[in-house]
Formats: sequence, structure tokens, C-alpha cells
Amino acid sequence: MTEVVLGVCGGIAAYRACELLRLFTESGHGVRVVPTAAALKFVGVPTWAALSGRPVATEVWDDAHEVPHVRIGRHADLVVVAPATADILAKAAHGIADDLLTNTLLTATCPVVFAPAMHTEMWENAATRANVALLRSRGFVVIEPAVGRLTGADTGKGRLPDPGEIFEIAVRRLRGKGADLAGRRVVVTAGGTREPLDPVRFLGNRSSGKQGYALARTAVARGAHVTLIAANVTLPDPAGADIVRVGTTEELRKATAEAAASADVVVMCAAPADFRPATVADFKIKKRDDGTVPPLELVTNPDIAAELGATKRPGQVLVAFAAETHDALAGARVKLARKRADLIVVNEVGVDRVFGADRNTVTLLGADGSATELGELPKDDVADAIWDAVVPRLVVLVGDRGTR
Repeated sequence: MTEVVLGVCGGIAAYRACELLRLFTESGHGVRVVPTAAALKFVGVPTWAALSGRPVATEVWDDAHEVPHVRIGRHADLVVVAPATADILAKAAHGIADDLLTNTLLTATCPVVFAPAMHTEMWENAATRANVALLRSRGFVVIEPAVGRLTGADTGKGRLPDPGEIFEIAVRRLRGKGADLAGRRVVVTAGGTREPLDPVRFLGNRSSGKQGYALARTAVARGAHVTLIAANVTLPDPAGADIVRVGTTEELRKATAEAAASADVVVMCAAPADFRPATVADFKIKKRDDGTVPPLELVTNPDIAAELGATKRPGQVLVAFAAETHDALAGARVKLARKRADLIVVNEVGVDRVFGADRNTVTLLGADGSATELGELPKDDVADAIWDAVVPRLVVLVGDRGTR
């Protein structure tokens, strides 16, 4: 049984950690809850003990003969701090150990994941940003907080991400993937664009966005700062990713070009429409009196991946996708060269195949001539395989360090 330490800090989001705790226990993990004194003002010891099925230690002096301030961290396979306050981030960054949780963090040699929750001003404060950067440089995963309702009437960035999404990131860390994308800025596009015909109709495709969202989720788990550009996706937002919502191919083009300017990796997983109507009707298009349909003139949309490939900075990695209905590999090799991509992910698609499914079968083709065929896998595992191929192609950053 894997041993998880769930650290809980003092914030209104502490009650949401109860759901995270249940997700761990119901999936077979042993969980030791280590709340701070402030956390107990929001959720008490009996609740944590009942949900974890284990006693809850709150002081370094509890069961002193077992030396808990060393033992808990030393025996953990994973430490998750949710919610993580600005205070705990500062203490962890600077090695302060003044209670049981901070002692546990200082002695833990396993992966550590922080899920921050605080007011927007606290998250954006220069001191907090510096502490987060320092923790990430050491291989800790600090998830970007969500945007939404905070305490009282306040709204902004600082909300605890969805516990289910925190759980997914934590599980990826438990499965052995290090923070090999720490310090990297990653852009992932997902979903399918829609080109309006008239006020009620559009040209679109069947892309659900699941593979792109899996890429974003796994990149966060591996320590990256992720911008997810989502085209008409209705899935829950991956925890820790900055979400940019777009509708049309032109909107996707502009958002991706802006985000790519400072990115180390751009993954073009979205399915942009190849064509759009030459004109958009101001009113709903109706059948003619004889039942026929007015002719529809289409024009070609820009090839976003090819534009990115043409302007790619030295050291930047571009990953393209090729969704084909036949002759997939042959078509993908042509696209790989034309788009000047470093990698292209190839799959055959169709009705009830890939789109909307939870599993995928792909082949990775590299500009270096490499070819890796993956059997049918969950889309999260496909995403990890893609990142495994990306990491060796990244230029080593000054200051890159070992991962936790």
C-alpha cells in the first residue's frame, strides 16, 4: 500500500480536502492527515480521523517516542498539501520547520505536490511568486490555483482546484514520472474549432478535447507551467493550467501565436477546421422554395502549425497532430516536413473511433526519422508517452536540477 501524507493548511478551502482524502482512501492508498493548527479551526480532528481511518497527529510532541516529525515524512511515498497557504509555501521554500507539517516537508524525500488556495492579491504578491518559483526549481509541483469564487464576495485567481483534478495530478506523480518539465512553459491546444455559417449553424468536427486535456494534466503533474487553449470543450478544467477559450480557427490562431511567443513547447492537439464559409449570413439560411439548398462557398483556413513551424525559435519544440481516415503514416510524414515540426502524433480517426473515447492508439514520428508505435492506451498514458518524447528534445536550461 502506498503511503500518502495529506497536509491541510488553514483556509476556507480546507473542507474540500475531505473530498481529496476520500479519493485517496477509496482508491486503496493509506493516508496520514497532518493538519496545521489553523486548519483545525475549519475542520476538526474527528473528521480527519474518521475519513482516513487513522489517528491524526497535530503536534511534534504527539507520540514523541515515535519521533513523528521525522518518521512521517521519511515513510511517505507522496506528500500533498491542499489547501496550501502562502504561509506554508514561504516556510517550505525557506526550510522553516516550526510545526509537524513543515517538519514533514523538510524530511520528505518523496514527490511533493502543493495545491495553493488564497486570495488573488496573496497569490500575485512578489514574495509568493518568488517562493513558488524557488519550490518549482527544486522539483516540487506547485499547481496553479483556479479562477473563481473566493471567500466572501471576492472572485479571482486563488481558488483551490477541483479535488478530482488534484488527485489525478498526484496519482501521476506516484506512478514515477518526475518533474522533468519543471521551469518549462508549455502551450497545449485542444478541442475542435467552429466556423459560423449563420447565427445558428457552424462547420465543426467531432473532437472532444480529451487528448489535449490529458496532455495539459500530465504536463502540470510533471512540473510545467501550462497554457491550455480550448476550442469548444465542455470537460472540467485541468487543475493548474491557465485556460484560454476560443471558438473559431482564427481565434485559435491568435491565442496560440501569443502564447507560443514565450513557450518552450507547443503541442497542436486541437482540430482546427480546414475550411470556413467565405461569408457568414446575417440571418438563418433557409431552403429555397423548390427545396434546394443555396450553394456554400468555402475558403481555406490558415495552417496554424505550419505558421508556428516557420517562426519557431531555436530550442523550441513543436508537436503537431495528424488525424487521418486512411494512409495515416504516409500523410503524416508529409505534414511533419511541411509544418517543420519536431514530432507529429498520428492516429486514424472516424465515427466512434478516437473522438470522444478515453483511449487512443497513436504513432509518434520524429523529424529525426524516429518512429514509435504505441498500442491502445488510456489518453493520459498517451500524453505521458508524448512528453517522454518531448523532454529529450528540449535544450537543457541553465539551473536544471534533479527531480523529486
